[in-house]
Amino acid sequence: MDKLQITGGTPLHGKLKVSGAKNSTLPILAGTLLSDGPVSVGNAPHLHDVTTMIELLATLGADVVIDEKMNVEVTSNTLKQLRAPYELVKTMRASFLVLGPLVAKYGAAEVSLPGGCAIGSRPVDQHLKGLEALGAEVQVEDGYVKAQAPRGLSGADIYMDLVTVGGTENLMMAACLAKGTTRLFNCACEPEIVDLGNFLNTLCAKVSGHGTATIQIEGVDSMHGGQHEVMPDRVEAGTYLIAAAATGGSIELRNAGPENLGSVLEKLQQTGAVLETGDDWVSLDMQGKRPLAVDIETSPYPGFPTDMQAQFMALNIIAEGTSTIRENIFENRFMHVQEMNRLGANIELHGNSLAVVTGVKGLTAAPVMATDLRASSSLVIAALCAEGTTTIERIYHIDRGYETIEEKLKQLGGCVQRIR
Repeated sequence: MDKLQITGGTPLHGKLKVSGAKNSTLPILAGTLLSDGPVSVGNAPHLHDVTTMIELLATLGADVVIDEKMNVEVTSNTLKQLRAPYELVKTMRASFLVLGPLVAKYGAAEVSLPGGCAIGSRPVDQHLKGLEALGAEVQVEDGYVKAQAPRGLSGADIYMDLVTVGGTENLMMAACLAKGTTRLFNCACEPEIVDLGNFLNTLCAKVSGHGTATIQIEGVDSMHGGQHEVMPDRVEAGTYLIAAAATGGSIELRNAGPENLGSVLEKLQQTGAVLETGDDWVSLDMQGKRPLAVDIETSPYPGFPTDMQAQFMALNIIAEGTSTIRENIFENRFMHVQEMNRLGANIELHGNSLAVVTGVKGLTAAPVMATDLRASSSLVIAALCAEGTTTIERIYHIDRGYETIEEKLKQLGGCVQRIR
Protein backbone atom coordinates (compact mmCIF):
# COMPACT_ATOMS: atom_id res chain seq x y z
CA MET A 1 0.00 0.00 0.00
CA ASP A 2 1.39 3.41 -1.00
CA LYS A 3 2.59 5.93 1.56
CA LEU A 4 3.80 9.52 1.39
CA GLN A 5 7.16 10.44 2.88
CA ILE A 6 7.51 14.16 3.53
CA THR A 7 10.54 16.04 4.83
CA GLY A 8 9.28 19.33 6.23
CA GLY A 9 10.70 22.71 7.10
CA THR A 10 10.87 24.20 3.59
CA PRO A 11 8.51 27.04 2.57
CA LEU A 12 6.52 26.35 -0.61
CA HIS A 13 7.17 28.68 -3.55
CA GLY A 14 6.13 28.66 -7.20
CA LYS A 15 3.25 28.42 -9.66
CA LEU A 16 0.67 25.68 -10.05
CA LYS A 17 -2.34 24.90 -12.23
CA VAL A 18 -5.47 23.83 -10.36
CA SER A 19 -7.19 20.67 -11.57
CA GLY A 20 -10.86 20.32 -12.47
CA ALA A 21 -13.26 19.97 -9.54
CA LYS A 22 -13.88 16.43 -8.35
CA ASN A 23 -17.14 17.46 -6.68
CA SER A 24 -18.34 18.87 -9.99
CA THR A 25 -17.06 16.12 -12.28
CA LEU A 26 -18.84 13.29 -10.45
CA PRO A 27 -22.43 14.61 -10.72
CA ILE A 28 -21.77 15.78 -14.28
CA LEU A 29 -20.64 12.28 -15.27
CA ALA A 30 -23.81 10.90 -13.67
CA GLY A 31 -25.78 13.47 -15.65
CA THR A 32 -24.46 12.15 -18.96
CA LEU A 33 -26.94 9.27 -18.50
CA LEU A 34 -29.75 11.70 -19.36
CA SER A 35 -28.49 12.34 -22.88
CA ASP A 36 -29.48 10.63 -26.13
CA GLY A 37 -26.17 11.55 -27.77
CA PRO A 38 -22.42 11.67 -27.00
CA VAL A 39 -21.39 14.00 -24.19
CA SER A 40 -17.84 15.33 -23.84
CA VAL A 41 -16.64 16.38 -20.38
CA GLY A 42 -13.36 18.33 -20.37
CA ASN A 43 -10.97 19.31 -17.53
CA ALA A 44 -11.86 16.17 -15.57
CA PRO A 45 -9.26 15.42 -12.89
CA HIS A 46 -7.38 12.11 -12.97
CA LEU A 47 -8.57 10.78 -9.63
CA HIS A 48 -9.59 7.44 -8.17
CA ASP A 49 -13.15 8.67 -7.55
CA VAL A 50 -13.50 9.80 -11.17
CA THR A 51 -12.21 6.41 -12.33
CA THR A 52 -14.79 4.73 -10.10
CA MET A 53 -17.63 6.78 -11.62
CA ILE A 54 -16.39 5.96 -15.13
CA GLU A 55 -16.27 2.28 -14.19
CA LEU A 56 -19.85 2.50 -12.90
CA LEU A 57 -21.05 4.10 -16.16
CA ALA A 58 -19.32 1.33 -18.12
CA THR A 59 -20.88 -1.31 -15.86
CA LEU A 60 -24.31 0.11 -16.70
CA GLY A 61 -23.43 -0.27 -20.37
CA ALA A 62 -22.39 3.25 -21.36
CA ASP A 63 -19.62 3.65 -23.93
CA VAL A 64 -16.84 5.70 -22.29
CA VAL A 65 -13.76 7.00 -24.12
CA ILE A 66 -10.95 8.92 -22.39
CA ASP A 67 -8.17 10.75 -24.21
CA GLU A 68 -4.69 11.65 -22.95
CA LYS A 69 -5.93 15.02 -21.63
CA MET A 70 -8.64 13.36 -19.50
CA ASN A 71 -11.44 14.51 -21.76
CA VAL A 72 -14.19 11.98 -21.11
CA GLU A 73 -16.76 11.17 -23.80
CA VAL A 74 -19.83 9.24 -22.69
CA THR A 75 -22.50 7.72 -24.93
CA SER A 76 -25.22 6.31 -22.72
CA ASN A 77 -27.95 5.19 -25.14
CA THR A 78 -26.56 1.66 -25.00
CA LEU A 79 -27.27 0.79 -21.35
CA LYS A 80 -27.49 -2.93 -20.62
CA GLN A 81 -28.61 -2.77 -16.99
CA LEU A 82 -30.09 -0.33 -14.49
CA ARG A 83 -28.40 -1.69 -11.35
CA ALA A 84 -25.50 0.11 -9.67
CA PRO A 85 -23.77 -2.61 -7.63
CA TYR A 86 -22.63 -2.43 -4.03
CA GLU A 87 -19.03 -3.21 -5.02
CA LEU A 88 -18.73 0.21 -6.70
CA VAL A 89 -21.16 2.39 -4.76
CA LYS A 90 -19.70 1.34 -1.37
CA THR A 91 -16.37 2.99 -2.20
CA MET A 92 -17.75 6.38 -3.23
CA ARG A 93 -20.88 8.15 -2.09
CA ALA A 94 -21.26 10.15 -5.32
CA SER A 95 -22.09 6.91 -7.18
CA PHE A 96 -25.58 7.28 -5.69
CA LEU A 97 -26.11 10.21 -8.08
CA VAL A 98 -26.93 7.84 -10.94
CA LEU A 99 -30.27 7.11 -9.27
CA GLY A 100 -32.10 10.25 -10.43
CA PRO A 101 -30.94 10.13 -14.06
CA LEU A 102 -31.70 6.39 -14.41
CA VAL A 103 -35.24 6.69 -13.04
CA ALA A 104 -35.93 9.81 -15.10
CA LYS A 105 -34.78 8.34 -18.42
CA TYR A 106 -35.41 4.61 -18.09
CA GLY A 107 -38.22 4.49 -15.53
CA ALA A 108 -36.37 2.21 -13.13
CA ALA A 109 -33.15 1.87 -11.15
CA GLU A 110 -31.54 -0.22 -8.43
CA VAL A 111 -28.72 1.57 -6.64
CA SER A 112 -26.84 0.36 -3.60
CA LEU A 113 -26.95 2.55 -0.53
CA PRO A 114 -23.79 4.70 -0.62
CA GLY A 115 -20.42 4.54 1.12
CA GLY A 116 -17.45 6.93 1.10
CA CYS A 117 -15.53 8.67 3.90
CA ALA A 118 -16.59 7.84 7.46
CA ILE A 119 -17.04 11.48 8.50
CA GLY A 120 -20.54 11.14 9.91
CA SER A 121 -24.15 10.47 9.08
CA ARG A 122 -25.16 11.50 5.58
CA PRO A 123 -28.60 10.01 4.97
CA VAL A 124 -30.24 9.88 1.55
CA ASP A 125 -33.79 10.38 2.78
CA GLN A 126 -34.13 13.73 0.98
CA HIS A 127 -33.16 12.09 -2.32
CA LEU A 128 -35.85 9.44 -1.86
CA LYS A 129 -38.50 11.85 -0.59
CA GLY A 130 -37.95 14.04 -3.66
CA LEU A 131 -38.15 11.14 -6.12
CA GLU A 132 -41.41 10.02 -4.53
CA ALA A 133 -42.76 13.56 -4.92
CA LEU A 134 -41.92 13.31 -8.62
CA GLY A 135 -44.00 10.15 -8.84
CA ALA A 136 -41.48 7.35 -8.39
CA GLU A 137 -42.25 4.29 -6.27
CA VAL A 138 -39.27 3.79 -3.95
CA GLN A 139 -38.37 0.84 -1.75
CA VAL A 140 -35.23 -0.03 0.20
CA GLU A 141 -34.51 -3.75 0.15
CA ASP A 142 -31.36 -5.76 0.85
CA GLY A 143 -29.21 -2.62 0.97
CA TYR A 144 -30.48 -1.32 -2.39
CA VAL A 145 -32.76 1.57 -3.28
CA LYS A 146 -35.22 0.26 -5.86
CA ALA A 147 -37.15 2.96 -7.71
CA GLN A 148 -39.73 2.64 -10.47
CA ALA A 149 -41.59 5.18 -12.57
CA PRO A 150 -42.92 3.21 -15.57
CA ARG A 151 -45.10 6.13 -16.71
CA GLY A 152 -42.31 8.64 -16.22
CA LEU A 153 -41.86 11.38 -13.62
CA SER A 154 -44.05 14.46 -13.19
CA GLY A 155 -42.98 17.89 -11.98
CA ALA A 156 -43.69 18.89 -8.39
CA ASP A 157 -42.80 21.38 -5.68
CA ILE A 158 -40.24 19.76 -3.38
CA TYR A 159 -39.25 21.23 -0.02
CA MET A 160 -36.02 19.71 1.31
CA ASP A 161 -35.89 19.42 5.09
CA LEU A 162 -32.20 20.26 5.17
CA VAL A 163 -29.64 21.66 2.78
CA THR A 164 -28.10 18.73 0.91
CA VAL A 165 -25.68 19.00 -2.01
CA GLY A 166 -26.20 15.43 -3.23
CA GLY A 167 -29.96 15.63 -2.81
CA THR A 168 -30.11 18.88 -4.77
CA GLU A 169 -28.02 17.34 -7.56
CA ASN A 170 -29.98 14.08 -7.77
CA LEU A 171 -33.36 15.84 -7.90
CA MET A 172 -32.15 18.48 -10.38
CA MET A 173 -31.15 15.73 -12.79
CA ALA A 174 -34.29 13.66 -12.26
CA ALA A 175 -36.53 16.68 -12.89
CA CYS A 176 -34.94 17.44 -16.27
CA LEU A 177 -36.99 14.70 -17.99
CA ALA A 178 -40.08 14.97 -15.77
CA LYS A 179 -43.35 16.19 -17.31
CA GLY A 180 -44.07 19.76 -16.31
CA THR A 181 -42.28 22.11 -13.95
CA THR A 182 -40.39 21.20 -10.78
CA ARG A 183 -39.41 23.68 -8.10
CA LEU A 184 -36.83 22.69 -5.51
CA PHE A 185 -36.76 24.68 -2.26
CA ASN A 186 -33.99 24.93 0.38
CA CYS A 187 -31.40 23.92 -2.20
CA ALA A 188 -27.65 23.81 -1.76
CA CYS A 189 -25.98 26.85 -3.36
CA GLU A 190 -22.44 25.52 -3.90
CA PRO A 191 -20.57 26.50 -7.10
CA GLU A 192 -20.61 22.82 -8.10
CA ILE A 193 -24.43 23.04 -8.22
CA VAL A 194 -24.08 25.97 -10.61
CA ASP A 195 -21.65 23.98 -12.76
CA LEU A 196 -24.04 21.02 -12.90
CA GLY A 197 -26.94 23.26 -13.88
CA ASN A 198 -24.87 24.88 -16.62
CA PHE A 199 -23.88 21.43 -17.89
CA LEU A 200 -27.48 20.21 -17.97
CA ASN A 201 -28.51 23.31 -19.92
CA THR A 202 -25.88 22.56 -22.58
CA LEU A 203 -27.75 19.27 -23.12
CA CYS A 204 -31.04 21.15 -23.74
CA ALA A 205 -32.35 21.04 -20.17
CA LYS A 206 -34.23 24.07 -18.81
CA VAL A 207 -32.74 24.71 -15.38
CA SER A 208 -32.83 28.14 -13.73
CA GLY A 209 -32.01 29.50 -10.29
CA HIS A 210 -29.09 27.10 -9.72
CA GLY A 211 -26.81 28.70 -7.17
CA THR A 212 -29.79 30.02 -5.18
CA ALA A 213 -32.04 28.38 -2.59
CA THR A 214 -34.83 27.86 -5.16
CA ILE A 215 -34.18 26.00 -8.41
CA GLN A 216 -36.77 25.63 -11.17
CA ILE A 217 -36.61 22.92 -13.82
CA GLU A 218 -38.95 22.79 -16.79
CA GLY A 219 -39.05 19.21 -17.98
CA VAL A 220 -38.10 18.40 -21.57
CA ASP A 221 -38.91 15.33 -23.68
CA SER A 222 -35.27 14.48 -24.39
CA MET A 223 -31.74 15.78 -24.01
CA HIS A 224 -29.06 15.79 -26.70
CA GLY A 225 -25.29 15.52 -26.60
CA GLY A 226 -22.95 18.37 -25.83
CA GLN A 227 -19.62 19.54 -24.46
CA HIS A 228 -18.74 21.03 -21.08
CA GLU A 229 -15.57 22.11 -19.24
CA VAL A 230 -15.52 21.31 -15.53
CA MET A 231 -14.92 24.23 -13.16
CA PRO A 232 -11.65 24.49 -11.16
CA ASP A 233 -11.44 22.57 -7.90
CA ARG A 234 -11.90 25.17 -5.16
CA VAL A 235 -10.93 22.68 -2.44
CA GLU A 236 -7.65 21.81 -4.15
CA ALA A 237 -6.94 25.51 -4.69
CA GLY A 238 -7.66 26.28 -1.04
CA THR A 239 -5.51 23.37 0.13
CA TYR A 240 -2.40 24.59 -1.72
CA LEU A 241 -2.97 28.19 -0.61
CA ILE A 242 -3.19 27.04 3.02
CA ALA A 243 -0.08 24.87 2.59
CA ALA A 244 1.89 27.85 1.30
CA ALA A 245 0.61 30.03 4.16
CA ALA A 246 1.41 27.41 6.81
CA THR A 247 4.99 27.00 5.57
CA GLY A 248 5.58 30.76 5.27
CA GLY A 249 5.88 30.58 1.48
CA SER A 250 4.42 32.21 -1.62
CA ILE A 251 2.37 30.69 -4.42
CA GLU A 252 0.48 31.60 -7.58
CA LEU A 253 -2.38 29.38 -8.73
CA ARG A 254 -3.69 29.42 -12.30
CA ASN A 255 -7.13 28.14 -13.37
CA ALA A 256 -8.04 28.82 -9.74
CA GLY A 257 -11.60 30.19 -9.91
CA PRO A 258 -11.01 32.89 -7.24
CA GLU A 259 -14.68 33.92 -7.40
CA ASN A 260 -15.52 30.67 -5.59
CA LEU A 261 -12.92 31.04 -2.82
CA GLY A 262 -14.37 34.02 -0.95
CA SER A 263 -14.56 32.71 2.63
CA VAL A 264 -11.24 30.85 2.39
CA LEU A 265 -9.41 33.91 1.02
CA GLU A 266 -10.94 36.07 3.75
CA LYS A 267 -9.62 33.73 6.45
CA LEU A 268 -6.19 33.57 4.82
CA GLN A 269 -5.99 37.37 4.85
CA GLN A 270 -6.67 37.25 8.59
CA THR A 271 -3.59 35.02 9.01
CA GLY A 272 -1.44 37.82 7.61
CA ALA A 273 -1.18 36.55 4.04
CA VAL A 274 -0.86 39.06 1.21
CA LEU A 275 -3.35 38.04 -1.49
CA GLU A 276 -3.94 39.17 -5.05
CA THR A 277 -6.52 37.86 -7.53
CA GLY A 278 -7.23 38.10 -11.25
CA ASP A 279 -9.77 36.62 -13.64
CA ASP A 280 -8.56 33.04 -13.18
CA TRP A 281 -5.59 33.30 -10.83
CA VAL A 282 -4.81 33.98 -7.19
CA SER A 283 -1.49 34.58 -5.46
CA LEU A 284 -0.49 34.38 -1.80
CA ASP A 285 2.67 35.62 -0.10
CA MET A 286 3.39 35.14 3.62
CA GLN A 287 6.64 37.10 3.25
CA GLY A 288 8.32 34.52 5.47
CA LYS A 289 6.09 35.31 8.45
CA ARG A 290 4.48 32.89 10.86
CA PRO A 291 0.69 32.92 10.34
CA LEU A 292 -1.71 34.31 12.93
CA ALA A 293 -4.34 31.99 14.44
CA VAL A 294 -7.84 32.38 12.99
CA ASP A 295 -11.19 31.13 14.29
CA ILE A 296 -13.16 28.90 11.89
CA GLU A 297 -16.83 27.92 11.83
CA THR A 298 -18.08 25.74 8.99
CA SER A 299 -21.41 26.36 7.27
CA PRO A 300 -23.03 25.77 3.87
CA TYR A 301 -21.84 27.88 0.93
CA PRO A 302 -21.05 30.77 0.87
CA GLY A 303 -19.86 30.13 4.43
CA PHE A 304 -16.57 28.46 5.30
CA PRO A 305 -16.58 24.97 3.70
CA THR A 306 -16.40 21.85 5.83
CA ASP A 307 -14.03 20.41 3.21
CA MET A 308 -11.43 23.05 4.21
CA GLN A 309 -11.76 22.72 7.99
CA ALA A 310 -9.03 20.11 8.49
CA GLN A 311 -6.55 21.97 6.28
CA PHE A 312 -7.05 25.22 8.19
CA MET A 313 -6.56 23.37 11.45
CA ALA A 314 -3.15 22.30 10.10
CA LEU A 315 -2.29 25.97 9.67
CA ASN A 316 -3.62 26.92 13.10
CA ILE A 317 -1.51 24.31 14.91
CA ILE A 318 1.67 26.22 13.99
CA ALA A 319 0.10 29.70 14.05
CA GLU A 320 0.70 32.45 16.61
CA GLY A 321 -2.11 32.44 19.15
CA THR A 322 -5.11 30.29 20.08
CA SER A 323 -8.05 29.55 17.80
CA THR A 324 -11.37 27.74 17.92
CA ILE A 325 -12.68 25.55 15.13
CA ARG A 326 -16.38 24.69 15.15
CA GLU A 327 -17.64 21.98 12.79
CA ASN A 328 -21.36 22.40 12.05
CA ILE A 329 -21.82 20.10 9.04
CA PHE A 330 -20.58 16.62 10.01
CA GLU A 331 -20.41 15.15 13.50
CA ASN A 332 -17.33 13.00 12.98
CA ARG A 333 -14.89 15.28 11.21
CA PHE A 334 -12.13 15.68 13.78
CA MET A 335 -10.50 12.29 13.21
CA HIS A 336 -7.27 14.02 12.16
CA VAL A 337 -6.80 15.64 15.58
CA GLN A 338 -5.14 12.64 17.23
CA GLU A 339 -2.69 12.31 14.33
CA MET A 340 -1.83 16.03 14.42
CA ASN A 341 -1.14 15.82 18.13
CA ARG A 342 1.35 13.02 17.36
CA LEU A 343 3.32 15.64 15.43
CA GLY A 344 3.39 17.93 18.48
CA ALA A 345 0.21 19.96 17.96
CA ASN A 346 -1.77 21.22 20.94
CA ILE A 347 -5.44 20.54 20.16
CA GLU A 348 -8.19 20.00 22.71
CA LEU A 349 -11.54 18.56 21.64
CA HIS A 350 -14.77 19.63 23.33
CA GLY A 351 -17.33 17.12 22.10
CA ASN A 352 -17.71 16.35 18.40
CA SER A 353 -18.08 19.90 17.15
CA LEU A 354 -15.50 22.15 18.83
CA ALA A 355 -11.70 22.11 18.81
CA VAL A 356 -9.46 24.58 20.63
CA VAL A 357 -6.05 24.93 18.99
CA THR A 358 -3.08 26.53 20.72
CA GLY A 359 -0.39 27.23 18.16
CA VAL A 360 3.10 25.85 18.69
CA LYS A 361 6.35 27.20 17.26
CA GLY A 362 7.35 23.91 15.68
CA LEU A 363 6.23 20.37 14.89
CA THR A 364 8.27 17.18 14.92
CA ALA A 365 7.97 14.39 12.35
CA ALA A 366 6.20 11.17 13.31
CA PRO A 367 4.42 8.35 11.51
CA VAL A 368 0.73 9.21 11.00
CA MET A 369 -2.29 7.60 9.35
CA ALA A 370 -4.88 9.19 7.07
CA THR A 371 -8.51 8.62 8.10
CA ASP A 372 -10.48 10.35 5.33
CA LEU A 373 -9.94 12.50 2.25
CA ARG A 374 -9.63 16.01 3.69
CA ALA A 375 -7.97 14.80 6.89
CA SER A 376 -5.31 13.31 4.62
CA SER A 377 -4.46 16.65 3.04
CA SER A 378 -4.32 18.30 6.46
CA LEU A 379 -1.68 15.79 7.53
CA VAL A 380 0.29 16.59 4.39
CA ILE A 381 0.26 20.29 5.35
CA ALA A 382 1.30 19.50 8.92
CA ALA A 383 4.12 17.26 7.67
CA LEU A 384 5.37 20.05 5.39
CA CYS A 385 5.74 22.21 8.52
CA ALA A 386 7.35 19.56 10.74
CA GLU A 387 11.08 19.13 11.29
CA GLY A 388 12.23 15.73 10.06
CA THR A 389 10.61 13.15 7.81
CA THR A 390 6.98 12.16 8.32
CA THR A 391 5.43 9.05 6.79
CA ILE A 392 1.69 9.19 6.04
CA GLU A 393 -0.04 5.83 5.65
CA ARG A 394 -3.33 4.96 3.92
CA ILE A 395 -2.93 7.69 1.31
CA TYR A 396 -5.51 6.07 -0.95
CA HIS A 397 -7.77 8.63 0.72
CA ILE A 398 -5.66 11.44 -0.78
CA ASP A 399 -5.76 9.86 -4.23
CA ARG A 400 -9.56 10.08 -4.14
CA GLY A 401 -9.43 13.88 -4.24
CA TYR A 402 -5.98 15.23 -5.16
CA GLU A 403 -4.43 14.72 -8.58
CA THR A 404 -0.73 13.73 -8.33
CA ILE A 405 -0.31 15.61 -5.06
CA GLU A 406 3.33 14.60 -4.66
CA GLU A 407 4.23 15.93 -8.12
CA LYS A 408 2.48 19.24 -7.52
CA LEU A 409 4.18 19.71 -4.16
CA LYS A 410 7.54 18.96 -5.77
CA GLN A 411 6.83 21.76 -8.27
CA LEU A 412 6.55 24.08 -5.28
CA GLY A 413 9.81 22.86 -3.73
CA GLY A 414 8.34 20.40 -1.28
CA CYS A 415 10.34 17.28 -0.40
CA VAL A 416 7.70 14.60 -1.00
CA GLN A 417 8.02 11.00 -2.14
CA ARG A 418 5.51 8.25 -2.77
CA ILE A 419 6.80 4.98 -1.37
CA ARG A 420 5.49 1.43 -0.85
